[in-house]
Amino acid sequence: MRSRKRNPRGEGARLGEEILDAAVRLIDSGGAERVTLRGVAREAGISAPSIYDHFADREQILWAVKLRFLGQLEDHIRLAIDQHTDPVARLIAGCDAYVSFSDRWPGRYAYMFGYERTSDAGAPNGPPAPDGDPFETLVEGITDCVNAGASASLDPRADATAVWSALHGYAGLHSAIPGFPWPAREEMLERIVRGLARITG
Repeated sequence: MRSRKRNPRGEGARLGEEILDAAVRLIDSGGAERVTLRGVAREAGISAPSIYDHFADREQILWAVKLRFLGQLEDHIRLAIDQHTDPVARLIAGCDAYVSFSDRWPGRYAYMFGYERTSDAGAPNGPPAPDGDPFETLVEGITDCVNAGASASLDPRADATAVWSALHGYAGLHSAIPGFPWPAREEMLERIVRGLARITG
């Protein structure tokens, strides 16, 4: 068990974040199967019963971690988008950031799109949902291109779904088959984004 200093009085809520930090470390080091209540407690340096003040069960921890990862992905995309003003450049930069996230944190990426709750139970004592949604950011990006006259899309949401599917497929295949003679990532993204987002410029 990790040694852990007790939080000062009035800062017990911090323990919820420390529990999630411990779960993230377990996922990074070996996948979600390592996330058990005992395993998280051991990693966080606390007793297992302490978890119940913040999360009802393992599933709530896993769901809260997924929300954290989605927030990290959204922040990663936003940081890349904000480097540009041209809507097409912003769209391509956001898609590049999506793929680079999967390259940098393959375990988190795989977990984020592989885990689904098995019940409708939420995580009321855990963190809220992220402020942004990576898919909605993609829809927004294509819509901005349409408004700028740079895309012929008649349905940005449907075209965003096509782009997202292609990016997800590319990210997964690139990770699973690194020896394949892949074109440069910049070229792949140009093909995916310009074609499926119906970029005209």
